[in-house]
Formats: sequence, C-alpha cells, structure tokens
Amino acid sequence: MQRSVTTDTFRLAEAFTISRGSRTEARVLTVRLEDGSSRGWGECVPYARYGETPESVTAQIDALPADITRARLQEVMEPGAGRNAVDCALWDLAAKQAGKRVWELAGLAAPGPEITAFTLSLDTPEKMRAAAARHAHRPLLKIKLGTPDDMVRLEAVRAGAPDAAIIVDANEGWSADVYTDLAPHLVRMGVKLVEQPLPAGEDGMLGEIARPLPVCADESCHDRGSLADLAGKYDVINIKLDKTGGLTEALALRDAARSAGFGVMVGCMVGTSLAMAPAVLLAQGAAFTDLDGPLLLAEDRETPLRFDAAGVHPPDAALWG
Repeated sequence: MQRSVTTDTFRLAEAFTISRGSRTEARVLTVRLEDGSSRGWGECVPYARYGETPESVTAQIDALPADITRARLQEVMEPGAGRNAVDCALWDLAAKQAGKRVWELAGLAAPGPEITAFTLSLDTPEKMRAAAARHAHRPLLKIKLGTPDDMVRLEAVRAGAPDAAIIVDANEGWSADVYTDLAPHLVRMGVKLVEQPLPAGEDGMLGEIARPLPVCADESCHDRGSLADLAGKYDVINIKLDKTGGLTEALALRDAARSAGFGVMVGCMVGTSLAMAPAVLLAQGAAFTDLDGPLLLAEDRETPLRFDAAGVHPPDAALWG
C-alpha cells in the first residue's frame, strides 16, 4: 500500500478568532492511501494546544509501516490528529475496496442530515450582533467567549438572533468564580450548553459547584481513557476526531459515554468537508452537532458536503466513505 501526506491550505471566508488567537486560513494534512486499484483519504488538523504541528504529525505518519491496519494503528499510535487522518483514510479505502459505504462496514444505520451549530467568531459586541443578525435564520449558533466582556457579547448576539438556540464555548477561559457568576445569566439568556468553562486539568471545582445548565467537556475529553475523570463534573462530552485519533475510537467513545450517562456532542476543528465527512456518521442522534468547518471556508474540497435547512448531510461517496 502506498501512502502520501500533503499539507494543504484553504482560505477562510473571513478571519476567525477565539480567545487563543485569530486565523485567516485552515492548514490541514491530507493522507492518501493506494493499493493499486483503490484509493482512500483522510484529513486532520494538527493543533498547537496539544503540542502538534504539521511537521511533527507528518513525521508520525511517515514512521508508520506501509502495511498498517486500523486495528494495529490503535496500538502503535497515540490518539491525535495524525492517527485520525490515517484511520479515516483506512476506512475510506476499505469502503472503496468492498464497494460499500463506511456506515455499512461499521454496522451503523443509514445516516441522515443533522442540524449543526454555526460558530460566530470572537469580535466586538457590535460586530458579533451584526454577525448574529446575518445568521439569525440558523437554528443553532455557537459563540466563542472567554474574555472579560463575555456578557456584553452574549447579549449582543441574543439581540441579533432572538430566536436561535445558543451554545457557548469558553475555551478554558474562565475560573470557577467567573463561571459561577455567569451561569445564572447564561440560563437567563437561553444558552443551552457551555463548553469547557475551566482549563483542562483544573476543572475539579465543576464537581463541587452548581451546574444550572449542561457543561460539556472538550479539552478535558480525548478518548475513552478520559471518561472516568469526567464523572460528576460534566454532563456532555465533545467528541472530535482529531482528539480521539479517528473514527474507530470515536465510535467506541460515543458508545461508552452514552453507557456512562453522558450526553454527546460531535465537534470539529476548522477543516474541510473531508474532515467533517466521517464525523457526520458519528453525529447521528447526538445531542449537539458542531460540524460547521466548511461553512467558514472560502474554498473547499472538490465534492463538498451539502448544508441546507435540514443540516449537514452525509458525504457523497465521491468525497469519502
């Protein structure tokens, strides 16, 4: 089996800002596998928050044996972006070889569209209100917060989109005291969920303070090994393929989380339709879906995912799976 890794850049429709910084492009790694007659591919987004760079992840992938299998991959590579791209490429290749869809190979029900959040970039309250008004037709908006002026921004978004459901992502930007102070106001503003209010590894207080609205673990949850430490602190987990290391572990994590009583959210990094395609299968029946990466891009893969009023649709076989 031949394998290649390329670094590809896709322009964003506009600058995207969270509390950690801004970007104007999505820089992704694309893994391609060929067996002589069939080809499969997958995408990942190396994330500096987890110590990843395109160069370090490419080196990890290049070090894998040429005959790597999905089962062996889980044993020899740690969860992360590199394993995700290879795992998803192996799923796609297997589907092409079998003449079936990935959901069939995985024993899943035929997928359908899922309503996805649309993320508003962190900006001034005035600009966030204008952005919310432009996207007020969307049923679910996500706001990136984690600054001293969070309430002003939230109120501006609510004014711009009075009927949309809202979820909030603090990106580890609050303390326990800040969250305790903000929580009643989040409820008052109709926020449905708050993601990662406290830093990962410093979130023990979530098990001791009131949680008047569902709290979702993002940076605190990577794979099944994370679940034991989340009990009593979080109500929902955010599953991202770049954290789990691919669809194989993500499906197992989803089932384990539900068995343990957690709600499930399926999220993404800022990537193309290729990165979102396997996550659409994972998101079936999720409490919250946040697969809006392609909606933030000015350019995408040749056969992009379809987004409409019903949500994000499963991928065409020409894209993935």
